[in-house]
Amino acid sequence: MERLLIAAAVAAVWRAAVFGADSDLTRHVLPLMGSDSTFEFSTGNTYPAVGRPNGMHLWTLQTGKNGNGWIYGYRDQKIRGIRQTHSPSPWINDHGAWSFMPLTRDAVGEEQRASWFTHKAETFEPQRLKIYLADDDTTVELTATERAAIARVVYPATDTPYLVVDAFGKDGRVEVDAAARRIRGESAFFRMGRLPQGFANRFVLEFDRDFAVAGGEGTSIARIKFAPTRRGETVTVRIASSYISFEQAERNLGELGDGDFGRIVEEGRAAWNERLGRIGVEGALDDMRKFYTCLYRTQLFPLALHEFGADGETVHRNPETGRVEKGVYYAGTGFWDTFRALFPLLNFAYPDVNAKMTEGLRNCWLECGWLPEWSAPGIVNCMIGNNSASVVADACLTPGVASRETAEELYRALLHGANAVKEGNKSCGRDGWELYNRLGYVPRDVKIRYSAARTLEYAYDDWCIWRLGVALGRPKDETDVYLRRSGNWRNVFDPSRGMMCGRASDGTFDANFDQFEWGADFIEGCSWHYTWSVFHDVGGLAEAMGGKAVLAKKLDEVFVLPPVFRGYGGRVIHEMREMQVADFGQYAHGNQPIQHMIYLYDWTDEPWKAQHWAREAMDRLYRPSPDGYCGDEDNGQTSAWFVWSALGMYPVCPASGEYALGSPLFERTVVRMPGDATLVVSAPGVSAARRYARRVTLAGRAVNGNFVKFADLRKGGELAFEMSDRCGRGD
Repeated sequence: MERLLIAAAVAAVWRAAVFGADSDLTRHVLPLMGSDSTFEFSTGNTYPAVGRPNGMHLWTLQTGKNGNGWIYGYRDQKIRGIRQTHSPSPWINDHGAWSFMPLTRDAVGEEQRASWFTHKAETFEPQRLKIYLADDDTTVELTATERAAIARVVYPATDTPYLVVDAFGKDGRVEVDAAARRIRGESAFFRMGRLPQGFANRFVLEFDRDFAVAGGEGTSIARIKFAPTRRGETVTVRIASSYISFEQAERNLGELGDGDFGRIVEEGRAAWNERLGRIGVEGALDDMRKFYTCLYRTQLFPLALHEFGADGETVHRNPETGRVEKGVYYAGTGFWDTFRALFPLLNFAYPDVNAKMTEGLRNCWLECGWLPEWSAPGIVNCMIGNNSASVVADACLTPGVASRETAEELYRALLHGANAVKEGNKSCGRDGWELYNRLGYVPRDVKIRYSAARTLEYAYDDWCIWRLGVALGRPKDETDVYLRRSGNWRNVFDPSRGMMCGRASDGTFDANFDQFEWGADFIEGCSWHYTWSVFHDVGGLAEAMGGKAVLAKKLDEVFVLPPVFRGYGGRVIHEMREMQVADFGQYAHGNQPIQHMIYLYDWTDEPWKAQHWAREAMDRLYRPSPDGYCGDEDNGQTSAWFVWSALGMYPVCPASGEYALGSPLFERTVVRMPGDATLVVSAPGVSAARRYARRVTLAGRAVNGNFVKFADLRKGGELAFEMSDRCGRGD
């Protein structure tokens, strides 16, 4: 705790130097951005999340029904409860969820207890929520630490001040101990696969006054009643949760200290400002709101699942095995999404944070025998690829993130995952690995879905394994295998079409190839989205297409083609619709596979097109409003794209240590790099019109080409962009 306070104090001094006296960046965060989403149409698929950065639990208001992945809908009109959540995505849903709801009515069930509300009487900050519940004339305010929270309920003058605790049906139970002013409960709610027996979120609520048991609807829901209240009388509730035991949950209450609500709010504000303040920007209010809201989203997931035992030792219950183990553990992210920009952002500006997450991956491997590709919180069967290779390699190749021992252990995990698949979970390891290793691609005629997409991702993942193996000094005959396999992307590139295409076991390409077909050889996209998935060899892709000019022309086509889509058995999945309405042709920024594509212009002789389209996407596809995203935000990935692009660069190839240049959003950005270094990104006069970089220098030296290296940036200094309203480099 003392180290955290010192770090916060240092960060506050640095922030004040950058921003002046008014350095509370949380005021720019809009937790409701992206919450105007539905099953059919995403504008982010986010919910307003209150907690601490990468804390164990988050809190929100629940407008959807228990079990509905869409916890909070901006257009909904009633609140069903104040909910503890761990949901990284509505598609993954939630685990360990439960809620409480103050009432003055004779109601218990979620339909009956729901109360009308308005956003005009609702407050969301990263560290605090406040809501007026109209049907009960009560106000609830809550703030949280990593594993605990404190709530204040302000009742009206009433003879029936109730509070309901709901542990979500058959998967939960609640026990009331009125004599001790305490409620204990557990929620084993889980909607994505199966967790081991005994894994549950155990929670405890302690009240500052007496109450009586007032019934409920079974063992998973309970209602208590306080003595009659005067108007404005406040009931305070101290809350904590644990994945280990009730005893540990009660121990976690210690995070609240003396329970001073205002102090905990300010400590939460300081924690968020420490994270947000590592990147300082100043500019138009709407741009600052978009930037800091996106940065806030990058600091939510994965969640820390570890706790501190009686002796202060770090422990966790492994969600896959059910055993209590020593060390840190993180979960709640899908690497298929977040390998692209989220984890590179952590390595760039938050290496101390990702050092802990990387250690958590090591613990997962040692305890489970696998690295997760999707964790929520167990090793979930979702999406494709073996992209833990990218996450691990980028971390281990970033100085200060992983120890040599951790890097070597995780390298062993990567070798295992590249040559096996988890029984009962085709998303863990590599589905079709034997065919891929033998043929050089996953064939489309062997009942393995998304064959071309898998091949492309496996090839990049092989390159990441090669990079890490070489850095660790592994034998050349071992690493050369992965270098050779990294070229397997060529085996699904059809030269006659100049695009990626599914290929049968006999080597023939799909004779009925449809460039706009989703869901056959490509997951959540078509060939126009996956043809660019050669992160590690864009030069090779250009050569295969016929040269830089052909690559540039092909990139141009993406934006001028009509937003046509077919496939998925005639179904229209939400990603299709979100691409269609964006007015960006085939550029489907609302989903992850194509998000790096804009920056491939840097490998052509027309890099100003990367600058043009990056600015277009920042301006047109992000809004500081409830419909602020253009599709799935997905665990911070789509937010991380915006943060990187606002900096004027993008990690097209994680684990390369190199970033492609774009167009900065702000005239001046200050990044607090590891150690005492400060990186300033300057772009005087930048605007929507003046979006083109005529000249770029780093530490006073001209940047030759369209790329900068992380090793140079981390030394600090100024990355200066000379902006113009005319495209092209030069005088």
